[in-house]
Amino acid sequence: MLLQGKKLLITGVLTPQSLAFGVAEHALAQGAEVILTGFGRAKSLTERSAKRLKPGTEVLELDVTNPAHFPALTESLRQKWGRVDGVLHAIAYAPEDALGGNFLNTPWESVQTAFRISAFSVKELAMACAPLMPPGGSIVALDFDNRQAWPIYDWMGVCKAAMEATVRYLARDLGPKGIRVNALAAGPLATIAAKGIPGFKSLAQYWGKQAPLGWSDKDSHEHVARTACAMLSDWMPSTTGEMVHVDGGFHAVGAPPVDATEGAEGVLATPTPKEG
Repeated sequence: MLLQGKKLLITGVLTPQSLAFGVAEHALAQGAEVILTGFGRAKSLTERSAKRLKPGTEVLELDVTNPAHFPALTESLRQKWGRVDGVLHAIAYAPEDALGGNFLNTPWESVQTAFRISAFSVKELAMACAPLMPPGGSIVALDFDNRQAWPIYDWMGVCKAAMEATVRYLARDLGPKGIRVNALAAGPLATIAAKGIPGFKSLAQYWGKQAPLGWSDKDSHEHVARTACAMLSDWMPSTTGEMVHVDGGFHAVGAPPVDATEGAEGVLATPTPKEG
């Protein structure tokens, strides 16, 4: 199996609708051992989801805004497994006033919170797990491609762009240790996090019109999970610092299809010869 014997740390599981839950589910089916993380009141949701994945799946405490949690995570993983072969970073959050068209009015305090949780935590998680990772280890960060500005996404878009840059710098510094670091840029999918973004549903409906392969919320959850498992496996040994798209091809096309005959008079039509 693709992940036979691999020991994977997976963050970001809340409910079975979470993208990270799908990754964990497929990883287990492919032979991996999995440990999840959660924190605070939401940890009970993670523990409930863990039971649906596999009885006995452990959930470790990790609040990425608490610096003390990272060395504690390293020690827990060292005692439990002694090594970590792969890590999924699936953590993102922005306060309400940092989204929904409020870009120019968002205060620094909200931006700081969004940046710390959504971008800086990738570096912190990588540094907590890298000492336990053998050559061939893989770190994958769930992403939403932010090489351009999006409606409604605002400061979360800035944070995702920062996260993409963080992935490249981590790839540079961890590559000599044989550790790969990549981002997985998924299209819009209905999760608890997505529902908190104003106008998200409109964006998701538009996506399928432009993506050459189409975009289905039902099927695409599985496609993201399968791709993440491939990235966490040994089957992509020379890929690092990359943004792998699972978006139906949306990123490769500039606009939705148009009617090529519309307004073509005098351009596409063949003129009718006249006598004389």
